Amino acid sequence: MDLHLTLLGLAAVGSQTAGAQTENELRKATPEHPNIVFILADDMGYGDLHCYGNRYIQTPNIDRLCATGTSFTQAYAGSGISSPSRCALMTGKNSGNGRIRDNQCYAGGMTGLKINPRGDTTIVRRANLLAEDVTLGTVMTAAGYRTCLVNKWHLDGYDPGSAPNHRGFDEFYGWTIATVHSNAPYYYPYYRFHGDSLINIRENENDAHVRHNTEISTDDAIGFIHRNKERPFFLFLGYDAPHEPFNIDDTSWYDEQGDWTANTKRYAALVTHMDYNIGRLLATLDALGLRENTLVIFASDNGAAVQAPTEQLDCGAGLKGHKGQLYEGGIKVPLIVNQPGRVPVRQVDNLVYFPDFMPTLAQLSGASPQLPEQIDGMDISPLFFGGHADTDSRYLYWEFPGKQRAIRHGEWKCVTVKKNAPLELYRISEDKNEQHNLAADYPELVRQLDEQMKRMHHYSPNYPLPGEP
Repeated sequence: MDLHLTLLGLAAVGSQTAGAQTENELRKATPEHPNIVFILADDMGYGDLHCYGNRYIQTPNIDRLCATGTSFTQAYAGSGISSPSRCALMTGKNSGNGRIRDNQCYAGGMTGLKINPRGDTTIVRRANLLAEDVTLGTVMTAAGYRTCLVNKWHLDGYDPGSAPNHRGFDEFYGWTIATVHSNAPYYYPYYRFHGDSLINIRENENDAHVRHNTEISTDDAIGFIHRNKERPFFLFLGYDAPHEPFNIDDTSWYDEQGDWTANTKRYAALVTHMDYNIGRLLATLDALGLRENTLVIFASDNGAAVQAPTEQLDCGAGLKGHKGQLYEGGIKVPLIVNQPGRVPVRQVDNLVYFPDFMPTLAQLSGASPQLPEQIDGMDISPLFFGGHADTDSRYLYWEFPGKQRAIRHGEWKCVTVKKNAPLELYRISEDKNEQHNLAADYPELVRQLDEQMKRMHHYSPNYPLPGEP
């Protein structure tokens, strides 16, 4: 039976199925079917963590996860920007096959206002996940887990009915594009959803800077863990940090850095403040005796933004490009997994990317060991627990429809970041910073990879290309 249909059926019966499995089969999480906490940073560069080589930013709690777990050196996001990257993570489909392939769509979807950091407004069109789209929330709920998404979703477009609690998750605490897509209160919000209810953070009324959103989100996450400590749970915690505008009042970690600009201090503080709050969450798991039965995953949704203080802090670790591009600096991200007693201390250089999490978490939850044809990822859970998986013989694909394309196969990467520009070819195993374009030396390989990219692009009514129906 097709897993897509199976999961839709399980999701449709909702609380009866999940409740029955919780009571009879998954009364408590086990090391083999653990609680799962997925923490996603926003626009954090590959080089922003001390454990990934940064010499300036303090990240002791994430470093500890890395030092006592498994880290990946060739992990890739689902895209170079937020919505399509999160869509790939949530649905297991790459950006040539998924519902959302860019932050804005070319047709269909819904229109709404976007407010930029300067206060200017523009009307844009966005796609959103539909009711038939199977998400990680759908999978984990169907497996008997209590599911929650905290803070950033970014897959609702301008449809209030496409919030996480309408797309597979039991609980939702955060913001949606549809109602509060404004960067002005980004880090000290006054509005916040609890499910479908829009509530106020009274302390931040009248633009007061009292409760930072990283703290609010961590409080929501900790509250969810306390309420569900006796049952298996899946928590997706999508922080805003360190997405611009770099807005945090407490920069005390870096106030003595006299040669840093205020902007650089705020950026570094956003990362360190997030790390501090991750420490709070981990301490909660420890205090409740849940740590050995909880798999913690940490990643970033894409590379560092062009606004990041890369020259001072080396946010991109020397990689070419940045957020919004399919060069390594836009899509290569840190990935750390940690579960005491189960995940070994090691560094893994396998090629993995966001579509892999759908089949991987399905396997870990016991939802299904089989992959449907629609999923572009593969089960990489053996890599979490000291095993091996042949991830490098397949093709990894990304696109911004009609604008940029990239494919990774083994040591090779073929990419173009400009419409109608010639394809570039890099041997990443020897040239991780994409400095030496070898397209002229290997024209037949470029042709083969071009053909493969064309096969991996599927028509979308939201992103039609010239000549497509």
